[in-house]
Amino acid sequence: MPLNVRPVVPSRLKRRGHESNRAPQSVVAGYIALTKPRIIELLLITTVPTMVVAEGGWPSLWLILITLVGGSLAAGGANAINMYIDRDIDALMERTKNRPLVTGLISPRNALIFAISLEVVAFGILWAGANFLAACLALSATLFYVFVYSLWLKRNSTQNIVIGGAAGAVPVLVGWAAVTNSLSWTPWLLFLLIFLWTPPHFWALAIRHKDDYSAAGVPMLPSVATPEKVIASMIRYTIALVAASLVVIPVAEMKWVYGVSAVVLGGVFLWGTIALGRRQTPGAAMKLFSFSISYISLLFVALTVDVFIR
Repeated sequence: MPLNVRPVVPSRLKRRGHESNRAPQSVVAGYIALTKPRIIELLLITTVPTMVVAEGGWPSLWLILITLVGGSLAAGGANAINMYIDRDIDALMERTKNRPLVTGLISPRNALIFAISLEVVAFGILWAGANFLAACLALSATLFYVFVYSLWLKRNSTQNIVIGGAAGAVPVLVGWAAVTNSLSWTPWLLFLLIFLWTPPHFWALAIRHKDDYSAAGVPMLPSVATPEKVIASMIRYTIALVAASLVVIPVAEMKWVYGVSAVVLGGVFLWGTIALGRRQTPGAAMKLFSFSISYISLLFVALTVDVFIR
């Protein structure tokens, strides 16, 4: 599929990337914006299919609801803490200058209290409604995102999004643990999928906003490396991603629906990444970014469908 064909992605995700850059107009909207709801949507896309694979069918709707609510609150709390930490550099970036802590709509103190409260409630919901393992995994993702990515890697290493992206892969572990109260090779392999998908996905967005990262002094790879090096890195991760997606077939005992989807979607993603190297424009980068969302969404939908066609 050529990149000039509009991919199927959630409409609210495809224009601005992970979040809107419009300033919230009310305090309530400001608190919602602190949680970065569009990132949460993307995380939850991978959670329910993982639960279906773990169950071998539909888990109870109550368990799905509890896991989604708990996971959303945990992710929202982590995102709010990230905004608290990054409020200084957010003021320097065009994409983030209208965030509620930058505009003064919400005070840093209130934002931090809000974020920690979300984490406490999320842990309680997951522990009471699912199990202790799921609650601990969700908390571990927050701790990793805050202390490893936000406080350490983001401002100090070009590997920031590579290593830090592990936090965004934890929801599949939470979903699996919520169903089985354990972990096996399959959820760890799905974790690896998200981990490998994150660099080419986010670097495509970072190509579009590399001037922002340069202005803020954040060493995101596209803002500090040559375009050739960035594309080469994206291609390597995409190849590894496609390979890992195929390993899922024997490990999770997937059949033809997932298998065909993994091959076709992976081939298009790889082709699009290579094509971006030939035409590195902000528009082309955002089209690949949008398709990367379609890729991970459709791949996990295929996982779900495959369970029910056996």
